[in-house]
Amino acid sequence: MATFLYKLGRLAFRRRHFVALIWVALLTLAGVGAASAPPAGNSSFSIPGTEAQRAFDLLEERFPGQSADGATARVVFKAPDGEKMTDAAHKATVEKTVGELADGSEVASVADPYTGNAVSKDGTIAYASVRYDVSGMELEESTKHALEDAAQQARDAGLTVEIGGDALQAVPETGATEIIGIAVAAVVLVITFGSLVAAGLPLLTALIGVGIGVSTIAALASALELGSTTSILAMMIGLAVGIDYALFIVSRYRAELAEGREREEAAGRAVGTAGSAVVFAGLTVVIALVGLAVVNIPMLTKMGVAAAGTVVIAVLIALTMIPALLGYAGRRVKPAGEKSKLLGGARAAKNGEGKPAKANLGTRWASFVVRRPVAVLLLGVVGLGAAAVPAASLELGLPDDGSQPTSTTQRRAYDLLSEGFGPGFNGPLMVVTDAKGSDDPQSAFTEVTDEIKGLKGVVAVTPPAPNKAGDTATITVIPDSKPSSVQTEDLVHAIRDAGADVKSDTGAEVLVTGSTAMNIDVSQKLNDALIPYLVLVVGLAFLLLIVVFRSILVPLKAALGFLLSVLAALGAVVAVFQWGWLSGLMGVEETGPVMSMMPIFMVGVVFGLAMDYEVFLVTRMREAYVHGESPSQAVVTGFKHGARVVTAAAVIMMAVFAGFIGSSESMVKMIGFGLAIAVFFDAFVVRMAIVPAVLALLGKRAWWLPKWLDRALPNVDVEGEGLRAQDDPDEKRELVRV
Repeated sequence: MATFLYKLGRLAFRRRHFVALIWVALLTLAGVGAASAPPAGNSSFSIPGTEAQRAFDLLEERFPGQSADGATARVVFKAPDGEKMTDAAHKATVEKTVGELADGSEVASVADPYTGNAVSKDGTIAYASVRYDVSGMELEESTKHALEDAAQQARDAGLTVEIGGDALQAVPETGATEIIGIAVAAVVLVITFGSLVAAGLPLLTALIGVGIGVSTIAALASALELGSTTSILAMMIGLAVGIDYALFIVSRYRAELAEGREREEAAGRAVGTAGSAVVFAGLTVVIALVGLAVVNIPMLTKMGVAAAGTVVIAVLIALTMIPALLGYAGRRVKPAGEKSKLLGGARAAKNGEGKPAKANLGTRWASFVVRRPVAVLLLGVVGLGAAAVPAASLELGLPDDGSQPTSTTQRRAYDLLSEGFGPGFNGPLMVVTDAKGSDDPQSAFTEVTDEIKGLKGVVAVTPPAPNKAGDTATITVIPDSKPSSVQTEDLVHAIRDAGADVKSDTGAEVLVTGSTAMNIDVSQKLNDALIPYLVLVVGLAFLLLIVVFRSILVPLKAALGFLLSVLAALGAVVAVFQWGWLSGLMGVEETGPVMSMMPIFMVGVVFGLAMDYEVFLVTRMREAYVHGESPSQAVVTGFKHGARVVTAAAVIMMAVFAGFIGSSESMVKMIGFGLAIAVFFDAFVVRMAIVPAVLALLGKRAWWLPKWLDRALPNVDVEGEGLRAQDDPDEKRELVRV
């Protein structure tokens, strides 16, 4: 592989005009496609194989024309202190508002609070339910404005009015901190390279890659029903890996220049060596992201595939556009150790003339770890173990309006409904009774209602509402606990258990659905898929790393270190978002269960990123070992050449991920924090401390591989042995067999 990539790097360097033109054309094409594409459609959950989804599908079949997937809005009214919503003036205001809402072209129905028993017992709060023919993402702006205008007119009449539901669903905003993250990345690059031009190359190529990826997602969003969160996550991961992959190749290019090679040759060798590591690191990320398909939740699969596509683009750009831009930059990109004049390079060169090179921080740290491997290993493992303790209290759920910032009208409507009707009113359960196989459907409906009324935790049960055929009915159940609570989950299971008894008695099937039940089923499905997903992803990556490192113990150590870092990161997420530690600093206004897809998503993404650092750092060590250095010295050499760059890459990735903590979307905020802290644990504790300590303890055994397996595995030549052989035909005979 190294030889092929070497030729590709030299070709891109020579044909830089052609390469740059191709990528600019792709960016333009993707941008035009995104600009001309229709807006994204509905991105609601679809959970094949779950009871909630079967009930939802049954509703669409038995209750045609009711727009089961249409947007909803709850316009919540509150009377001033000392007054009631039943006062004549307030009643007239509400009825006028209901009439205005009913005139909308996309409105399916509007329920009057006074005829639909939607006034609180104390008479201070009422709500009007609005159903639309289309989903929240497909609503026209004029319809949303009409909803807001009607609410404002009621406010002008003296009422407090807030709007809940998904009718006002907006595209999540990431906030200014995302720009700060990119700015931090730029500063780190300048410090790392000592050159503004060299620092600008990774940023430029990463932005082009993300631009192509996100624009392509936007162009396909309507056709593939991709949600707005998909593009944000693709941007998050694409920026991080795009900068890192380019950083590694530019860094290797400068190292090759420092060895006296011509620029075209240096570009070829940089792509042949560091580029090989980029390919395999990118493959592990892609495997982890595409592997999310095993969960069989279409939304999660689409998120993973879209992010994986952006990673593939980042790899291709690093392999082709970086050498092309290096050709344009010419002598403005300095060899390693030489800074530009703007940053004091000439002065540094003058002052350092004749002095021996001082060991860098990476060399000094690696030497310390090699001398004290047991102490470093124990300290690292105990520290990560302590950080992982909160993960034992992990509670899973999905965000609702109750997790929105208090500045939003959706959150204020949620709080008003809880105040007036109880916390369970925001998460009603819809029980669907399919009595098509029953001899007496009406009796079956009545028995289901009576069974539910006798369950613990039920506040109210509406009478059965049958369809025209009379073979299916819906029953709304109001719990006495909030939607994301354990008590509500227990109630859903209790209704399903009672439904099994009803089916044996009457032949009618009882199904529970609604957003709350859907969230519970999603969490359960994710929990069930976590172990198979781990086995698949870690297993495939383990085999890939055996090929890369030609070792059994090094990939095993990499996988175990990853498990430590991801558990510690989950512990940090629980401490902040569930327990409330540092919640004010992170902008978390409402603590609660951790998003149910967080563990499996973090496992996928963090595993891929963790293997990045493993590949980049350990390939340098193996490169030194196979060329004759002792195992301990190879560890030090690997850190001498790779620690500075890996540190910069980790800081950049942390800055990019942390930039998304400012998002208005709670899911994006949580993922941004989780990935940032996971990168910190994995890069600085696992890869920088535990990995060299373990390798120092293992010695030559770390690079052991059975001879039969060595012969069976393909030689991918990540270290560039073939390139060294081109310089010295005798080089092959000098390589250490491992």
